[in-house]
This record gives sequence, structure tokens and C-alpha cells, in this order.
Amino acid sequence: MHKSPRWLLDFKANVFSQAGEDGVLEKILATLPTRDAWCVEFGAWDGEHLSNVCNLTRNAGYSGVLIECDDARFAALQRKYAGNEKLITLKRLVGYEGPDRLDAILGATPIPKDFDLLSIDIDGNDYYVWEAVTAYRPKVVCIEFNPTIPTEVDFVQPRDPALNQGASVAALTRLAKSKGYELVSVLEFNALFVRAEDFPLFEIADNRPETLRADLSAITWLFTGFDGRVFLRGRQELPWHGMRMKEARLQVLPSFLQKYPPAYGSLRRRLFQWFRSLTSSKAKKPSKPSPTPPPPRS
Repeated sequence: MHKSPRWLLDFKANVFSQAGEDGVLEKILATLPTRDAWCVEFGAWDGEHLSNVCNLTRNAGYSGVLIECDDARFAALQRKYAGNEKLITLKRLVGYEGPDRLDAILGATPIPKDFDLLSIDIDGNDYYVWEAVTAYRPKVVCIEFNPTIPTEVDFVQPRDPALNQGASVAALTRLAKSKGYELVSVLEFNALFVRAEDFPLFEIADNRPETLRADLSAITWLFTGFDGRVFLRGRQELPWHGMRMKEARLQVLPSFLQKYPPAYGSLRRRLFQWFRSLTSSKAKKPSKPSPTPPPPRS
């Protein structure tokens, strides 16, 4: 008999983590048949702030590779772990090409190829960074997703290190399956995966993201009425900017035309046809080039 699909959420607990990751990861690792007590985290901040591995390195004897690219955060990371021979701190920007790939960075360390835990949190290109990892196969992967994206939506930001848009849990699950991993738990910001060969140990019959994701509080839903009015429900906020979304600003039709089309009278029908042709022509019309400024006077 299988357990409840979300049974790992019963173990949520924070020592240093943000949304219960410490407790859930501890239970996942305890369920695995073998462990080597090695972990990797980037961006690691100071090695403690909202860390998904600090509980393991501080309280469970783990060795680790902690990677951070920001100058101030890395300086704090070095200060905290100066003299700790079990932790390797690296000031690097982890990317998805050439020497910035995690494979290349870890290749200069003694970490095992199948180390216990990889924690990825870089607020953007997380998907591409994990996709590029081929030489290492960690037993557990904890990776951040964009929690504002509805669970069913498969979204990945463009492959651009200058962007911070992220990926959906659906996209990360698709990537995970292609790499031989299965989803076992979804927390508020992070999806947790284990290798496919270890997945049966967790006795989860249905591990679709729609089943495992319990917290939908960050999502804003947009939908329309039969009358063409646009509605917002859910969070209705840009959570990282602290700004509210306003339904009134998202309306496509003027209020006079917000009516079910079969119920339009002749006047509304003519106005709607005119309005639609007007907006369509505006959308197709190329923008006028700015005039060339006159040369400066001598």
C-alpha cells in the first residue's frame, strides 16, 4: 500500500532553510540506501542564510562545496568557514557553458560523482545549469522554481544569464525525467528530486507536480468572462517588487463592449467590429522611426 503522495511534507522543519527544506531533506536522505555525506550548494550566500545544506554541514557532519559569486557574500562565507577542512568555498559564477559549468568547477574538488545533495538557487538560469550537469549524478537535487507560475504551465526563461525569470515546476520535472530523476516533494519555492532507481523507496504512487504541490499562495490566475472582462484571482501581486496587480488595467475591451457577443445589439456589433479592426491594425502597424536629430551647431 502506497503512502499519501505528500507524506514528506509532514517532516517540514527549518533550522537554516526557508520553507521546511531542512526537515524534508533529512528524511529523504535517511530513506536512501547509501550516503557519502557530501553536498553542494550555489548560490550559497554566507553559507547560512536560508541555506538548504547548512543543517547538514553543521549538525550531520557533512562535507561540502559552497559556491557564491557575490563579493560581499563570499567574504562572509569565507569568514564563517575559515579553518573548516570539510568545506570547500569557491567564488564562482556557475553557468551552463565551458569552464563555468558545474562539472568543470567540481572537477577540481574531491567530491564523489554521486554525492548526496545538490542545491541550486540562482534565481533564473537554474534549469540550464542543471541541464548542463552530466559528469555528476547527485542522489538528491533541490532546485528552485518560480512559485508564481501555475503548476501545469511548462515555462523556462530564455537561455540568458542577464535574465531572472526562472522556470516552472512542470519544466523542471520534465528536465528531471530526461536526466533519470523523479519528483518526490514540492515545497513553497523548491522542488526535490531523487534518482529514478531510488524513487520506489518513497512509495509515492502519483508524483505529478499537480499532486505534490500543496502551496499555491504565490500564483495569480488570469481568466476571462463570457463577456470579455478580464479577471484576476489569487496573489495578484509582483511578490519580489511588492506591487499589486490591478484588474482594471488589464481590460482589453472598453466597458461598453464587455457583453456576451451573441447579446450585442446592432450598435454594439458595429462598434465592436470597428474596435477590433482598429486594435488589430495598431498591433500590425510598424512603429515609425524616430526622426534623425539635426547636427549640433558649431
